Amino acid sequence: MIVAIDGPASSGKSTTARAVAQKVGLLYLDTGAMYRAVALAFLRAGIEPDPAEAERVLDALHVDVDHDADGAMRVTLDGEDVTEEVRAPEVTRRASEVSALPAVREKLVEEQRRIAAACEAEGGGVVLDGRDIGTVVFPEADVKIFLVADAEVRARRRRAELLEKNGEAPPLEEVLENIRRRDAQDRAREMSPLRQAEDAVALDTTERSIEEQVEFVAQRVRTYRAAA
Repeated sequence: MIVAIDGPASSGKSTTARAVAQKVGLLYLDTGAMYRAVALAFLRAGIEPDPAEAERVLDALHVDVDHDADGAMRVTLDGEDVTEEVRAPEVTRRASEVSALPAVREKLVEEQRRIAAACEAEGGGVVLDGRDIGTVVFPEADVKIFLVADAEVRARRRRAELLEKNGEAPPLEEVLENIRRRDAQDRAREMSPLRQAEDAVALDTTERSIEEQVEFVAQRVRTYRAAA
């Protein structure tokens, strides 16, 4: 079973997808973490996200994921666990640029399909979140959800997350500007732009709690299972 959860930056995709997977007994694949791992590789090498450089960088690196006994996902870069490091603000900023490179998307979409197939074989299904899961990676996904939320609400959530994790965060105005810029980049890119799949169910998370979001998606999964 494939559950696709798409949406813009800080709309609650990862938190929702992770909790849904745990609630309905599926594995979880954070595709954004894979793009962040590639972005980290570019940063470490001091290379700009240029199409000509992408091929060379991709040939020399390997991004993979694994799951703990409790189902938590870990992402590795050339065998090194970088699960925490890929959440750094500078990696987040670079990830948007890196994810727009055709060579990067082609390689990671292939990897995501391979990993999802392994997750299905291991646990009976997988919940994936990203920006093009229901449109490109798995257009045939069994359940498709597209999260939306007001940009200012997303900025407040993102800033609160940074404060909790790092003890500090940029001003709200700066976070909001970054989110709006990311939205524009994601929607305007030529390859796999951010858009809602025609058969996806839209879920506005602006005024919903995370518990409400999770239950909304979990109920869609239960409905699919009952009809299958």
